Amino acid sequence: MHELPVTESILKIALDHAKKSDAKKITALNLVMGELATMVDDSIQFYWDIIAKDTIAEGATLNFRRVPAELQCMACFTKYRPDGKELVCPKCGGVGVKIIAGEEFSLESIDID
Repeated sequence: MHELPVTESILKIALDHAKKSDAKKITALNLVMGELATMVDDSIQFYWDIIAKDTIAEGATLNFRRVPAELQCMACFTKYRPDGKELVCPKCGGVGVKIIAGEEFSLESIDID
């Protein structure tokens, strides 16, 4: 359910930028979503279809670009991509990790007419 306030924020940002550009229509939004992000794209799309209704963003396409997870072992400093849900370092078996990439969630760009 936390996707609703996030989707509302995306709509507000898109409408604010479109207004500054004197846009008549928002045609697409390009979102970046990390593999470890807690957002669900289907839920964002569901809420988008509801809250964008009767705005210049109604019918805009939401494009999701996925960023793969990348971790760094804090014991041996090896950088690696996790295998499924397993976060153990493949080199030393360490379990202490630093997330390098994969938690991102952002609005990368907006396409307007």
